[in-house]
Amino acid sequence: MLSPAFIGRPGATCGLCQRAHPPFERAVAYGNYDGGLRDLIHLLKYQQVRPAAEVLGRMLAKAVADLETSLPDGTIPVVPVPLHPRKERQRGFNQAELIARAALKQLACPQRFQLRTGALVRQRETGSQIGLTRHQRRENLRGAFGVVSPAPIAQRDILLVDDVLTTGTTVSECARVLRRAGAARVWVVTVARTLKTLEAFAMRDEFWKKESDEKQDNESEDRQVIVASG
Repeated sequence: MLSPAFIGRPGATCGLCQRAHPPFERAVAYGNYDGGLRDLIHLLKYQQVRPAAEVLGRMLAKAVADLETSLPDGTIPVVPVPLHPRKERQRGFNQAELIARAALKQLACPQRFQLRTGALVRQRETGSQIGLTRHQRRENLRGAFGVVSPAPIAQRDILLVDDVLTTGTTVSECARVLRRAGAARVWVVTVARTLKTLEAFAMRDEFWKKESDEKQDNESEDRQVIVASG
């Protein structure tokens, strides 16, 4: 149900609908965040083994290829999820950017994709998301991202890249900011996704399938009434 504060507002949606229909069109990943794939991501992020980015880039390129048929014609801006400048200096790099750069070199038509590293920035440091509820994660990220120059993304379909999709909170916040800045649609591609993410998306797909089935049933009943009254 909607809070009384939202009743009558155009475009107001309940919490279930917001979770079921995130602000991005689709999210794809190469594999699950476990075993060797998890170890490889940790090598890059926490042990600064940069050659791991090339391997992860090849994996990401395969995920992009799976998504490419859904993307519109023309050049697609590729936006890595940014780190805060202090965190990036501390780590020495942004792993999402390194993986994206490696992936673009592996694509069949790399000229179709244009890396936009400065389009989205992390303007506020945030605490760890580990152990937080979904609501706490959203609050933790509120106001964390911003768009410096809207022109390169205005009315464009954006490919948002990250290493791991956990609950979808981070990419959802990034997608919201990009769309508020004028992006037409946002597509998400990551190297890995957690089982928690798989469950969440399965619930979303089931929710919209149910909504679609109910809509079809209602339309069928309406047609029957029209035929009967005609």
